[in-house]
Amino acid sequence: MKTHTTTPNYKGYRFPPEIISHAVWLYFRFSLSFRDVEELLAQRGIVVSYETVRQWCLKFGQTYANELRRRRPRCGDKWHMDEVVLTIRGERHYLWRAVDQDGNVLDILVQSHRNKKAAKRFFRKLRVRLQYVPRVIITDKLRSYGAAKREILPGVEHRQHKGLNNRAENSHQPTRLREKKMRRFKSAKLAQRFLSAFGPISQHFQPRRHRLRAGEYRATLLVRFQTWSEITGVKLVG
Repeated sequence: MKTHTTTPNYKGYRFPPEIISHAVWLYFRFSLSFRDVEELLAQRGIVVSYETVRQWCLKFGQTYANELRRRRPRCGDKWHMDEVVLTIRGERHYLWRAVDQDGNVLDILVQSHRNKKAAKRFFRKLRVRLQYVPRVIITDKLRSYGAAKREILPGVEHRQHKGLNNRAENSHQPTRLREKKMRRFKSAKLAQRFLSAFGPISQHFQPRRHRLRAGEYRATLLVRFQTWSEITGVKLVG
């Protein structure tokens, strides 16, 4: 796990990193719109337009998310994979998602098809991103997975059963909530861009609370806020 961090470049921005990073955190951590974030900042006496918040999220969201990915420990060796439909401007697209056995989101990919070619593209993206081969992959009974797996991951065990893949299916729920809040995604490109940053940031601040005592949960959350301050270049108060 890497600990060296390159501080984001805030040169030319009127507002300090503390406000920018806080606005980005609010937007990706909670089910808020840009106007909601604008109002929350206004309550604290910070006058900024929702368009400015949007630009901050576009500029820094992926940068923060990439650094969080680099800092997390190596993920599990069991990949759960699933795809759901996204309706974008009346056209059907598919959100491909992979999570490990602990529920960590490995990667996502928005595509217009769910055939063998689309599955191979997703497998290749996972291989490049994660730099390791899983012990086993678990999918539903979509034949595209099996065809792609035989070419890209020939030595990996493949289990195909809808009942085994609840972990991947459940991981789509936060996306559905945000999709509803955003009144659907406006394009496949914007969906890919938002979800690539949304997954790592939102999950970073959601440790598995049901498995932790209250004191352990607070300590874990404090460590994660410290990590956030390091990657955003913001000093913690106190």
